[in-house]
Amino acid sequence: MKLLAFDLSTRRGTIALANEKEILGARDWPNDRRSSAPFFEALDEIIREHGRPETIVVGLGPGSYTGTRIAISAAIGLEATTGGALAGISSLCAISDENDFCVIGDAKRASFFFAKISDGLLKSDPELLSADEMNKRISSITTIPIYTSDELPQFASVKARFPSAKLLCLRAQTAPQNLARAPLAPIYLREPHITTSRSGQK
Repeated sequence: MKLLAFDLSTRRGTIALANEKEILGARDWPNDRRSSAPFFEALDEIIREHGRPETIVVGLGPGSYTGTRIAISAAIGLEATTGGALAGISSLCAISDENDFCVIGDAKRASFFFAKISDGLLKSDPELLSADEMNKRISSITTIPIYTSDELPQFASVKARFPSAKLLCLRAQTAPQNLARAPLAPIYLREPHITTSRSGQK
């Protein structure tokens, strides 16, 4: 079975196609969120070189809302054109192949998110913390690594690392029962904000 995985939630885009035994092809590139052209070029190359997938797995974030929405839309399109089964998983699970680690990131509005991956899975929603709260949390963790995909020099002990489509493939193959199924949606750090029109205005 061919499994295609990709993630656009961070500053680095990633895509891979695998079968039951090995990674058949993979690409990584600087992910300019103003243009999705490099992603669709990599997607076209992977499929032309290795054939259509039977399963499509997309990283659901948290991270760039725009990037994640593009990834989900592309996955839905592939599902329609290839007949492949569609699934999703948190992008954070694909930052490391370790079973247990933590991930922090910029949540905007002077806050940061903290997430713990246990047994390779994000088992609870990321927690929002202030800078002081994050420093205290980081200093309390001594036994497992902490990673980030954002530029956070104020947290000097945290290691930079990005999601990997190869690891998305691995997570999907080793624990398919934990994948999210359609309809897929980005993992939000806060409730989505919906703007409503004033009464009487068009």
